[in-house]
Amino acid sequence: MNRIAKFWVVSFMGFAAVMAYLFASAPAPLQAADAAKNSYSTQDAMAMLALENDVTRTLYTKAIVGAGKPQGLAFSEHWADPEVVAGPLPALFLRGVADELKKSDVPLGLYLGSDFPIEASNQFQGRQAEAFAQMREDLSPQYFMDEVTNETIGMYPDFASAEPCVSCHNEHERTSKSDWQLGDLMGATTWSYPGDSVTTDELVAMLKAYRAGVSSVWSRYLGEIQSMDPSVQPVIGSTWPSQGAFVPDGKTFQDSVAELAAVHLMASILNADDEP
Repeated sequence: MNRIAKFWVVSFMGFAAVMAYLFASAPAPLQAADAAKNSYSTQDAMAMLALENDVTRTLYTKAIVGAGKPQGLAFSEHWADPEVVAGPLPALFLRGVADELKKSDVPLGLYLGSDFPIEASNQFQGRQAEAFAQMREDLSPQYFMDEVTNETIGMYPDFASAEPCVSCHNEHERTSKSDWQLGDLMGATTWSYPGDSVTTDELVAMLKAYRAGVSSVWSRYLGEIQSMDPSVQPVIGSTWPSQGAFVPDGKTFQDSVAELAAVHLMASILNADDEP
């Protein structure tokens, strides 16, 4: 087992019951009094979000960017410019989701940072820089309470999980590090949320807000595809770029994320069963 998979197996041992509630067959509706209880720690909620985010970004990086380039698909840091017809680079896909979260009614923050960023604005500062230094030592998630905002901050390792991540960062004209390798710790995704516990309803709202953000960015990407010259435009449907000139529609992409996240969850359950 590589260290990326091992990290998620260890991190998600305790969340099987929560995932079963959210994504399998939910129990009878909770009474109003029960729903108002602080059912989960904010750290637990963030860990669930971090898993889904990791699966989403890895799938996008490997199956869309990595497999799409040989099929003629373009990806650019300027993808949002009207005159550029391209998809977002993986880091910009996440930034798009973070921007959508800012627009939602859920007070959930998302940020991707590094100690060797391409964009200076993504350089960790202050308490986050201290927490990331510790992460470089033990590769473990870092949590702390922001005393000014009363928000729980959760930082999760962001590994170089696919070749497009490595080549893009190594070859970028503004890179501050050009010897990244697969498996390297490149940075951390940082989440923020008020308080140290959440209700079941709040946890569901957080997950829905994240998924809505992914759906919105994906729709924008499909808009880029649809603006391509029809003679070279890939088919949008249930087929992936690895099969040819195809791009999955929103449902196909999100269904694949859900399936891959379930695989990680099952691994954590089996690992927990092996514990004495």
